[in-house]
Amino acid sequence: MAEGVSKLRNPMPGVDSYSIIDACRALGAEIECSNESEWTIKGFGMKMKPPSQVLDLGNSGTGYYYFIALAALIDGMSVVSGDYQICYRPAGPLLDAINELGGNAVSTRNNGLAPIVVNGKMKGGRTSLPGVNSQWLSPLLITCPFLAEDTYVTVKDLMELPYVNLTFDWAKRAGIKLEHKDYEEFYIPGNQTYKPFDADVPSDWCGATYPMVAAAITDSRLVLEGMNINDRQGERCFVDILSTMGAKVEVIDEGKGGVIIEGGRELHGIEIDCKDMPDAVPALAVLGCKAKGKTILTNVGASRLKETDRTKSIKEELTKMGARLEETGDTLTIYESKLTGTFINSRHDHRIVMSTAVAGMMAEGTTVIPEAQYVGVSFPRFYEVMKSMGANIKRLTES
Repeated sequence: MAEGVSKLRNPMPGVDSYSIIDACRALGAEIECSNESEWTIKGFGMKMKPPSQVLDLGNSGTGYYYFIALAALIDGMSVVSGDYQICYRPAGPLLDAINELGGNAVSTRNNGLAPIVVNGKMKGGRTSLPGVNSQWLSPLLITCPFLAEDTYVTVKDLMELPYVNLTFDWAKRAGIKLEHKDYEEFYIPGNQTYKPFDADVPSDWCGATYPMVAAAITDSRLVLEGMNINDRQGERCFVDILSTMGAKVEVIDEGKGGVIIEGGRELHGIEIDCKDMPDAVPALAVLGCKAKGKTILTNVGASRLKETDRTKSIKEELTKMGARLEETGDTLTIYESKLTGTFINSRHDHRIVMSTAVAGMMAEGTTVIPEAQYVGVSFPRFYEVMKSMGANIKRLTES
């Protein structure tokens, strides 16, 4: 969105990233990503034309919601869609907000689901959103600075605050001014432009949760390098969660010198608020199976709006492995359980694949996970990393 050349170092070379790259190119951006350690982006600014193809965001929920809003900056018609899971992710509140701000966005099935047709530009004004999913708010924070008028967004009971803070941080880095009042009222001045920048992408705390949990539930010692304990990502609190549950955790030089997790210790259940880290629910459920007593996950509602209803999905798969769990609309309670290997229904969800793979490490017998390639969505080297830690993981091929 910036006119000029930006550089991103330490990018995430996952399938979701490449889906977003393809959509950016369809709108006119020039992106060089052959160097895995540094990507170069020549932005399009306001020089966007209606794309000549469907903006297919694959499995990327972030990309899907962002490009619905980006399409509402174009004077012309765009179609935004994705894979079969994306086509069941609700976008109704975002579509309503775009329409209230002067744009024209509709669901082809008239149910708030993809494919989405966007025709006409937003102007600005006032709108409101429910707070259960920050991925409805962040696209407006990113796109409304381009509008001719100022924009005011009221949000009720906003969850996933770290993601919103990340959006604020990166917008500021690109020269954009955003304001909020207690995360309930957001003010987005219009007539702004993005400036190009050079930046390092922080290491992914969410991806790191899987080896962290694996180390805590086995007799292991793990050193994570390149982490930043002061980063805005919600999953950084896994350091405190593991320590409170009984694992030995050491942070050296705020993470720059390493984050060390030592397992082999007795863990005990605690209550964990998941409102700021809904993607962590499956991994935390696995961790709870190893803890004495019970572990209670609260505010899990946002996890139900991802590639799958992740609270329901991980409960069903861990139950098949012998775990005892109790589910309500907004909580998941996990009791200490002895797990047995089984055949997993991964549901094509990368976080269910990775979480059940970690569960398989403490399960008796063999765990088989189909569609294992879906880890490539967010953690392409997951198997290599886990095997380097000593995990007994083998990839099976069919003849």
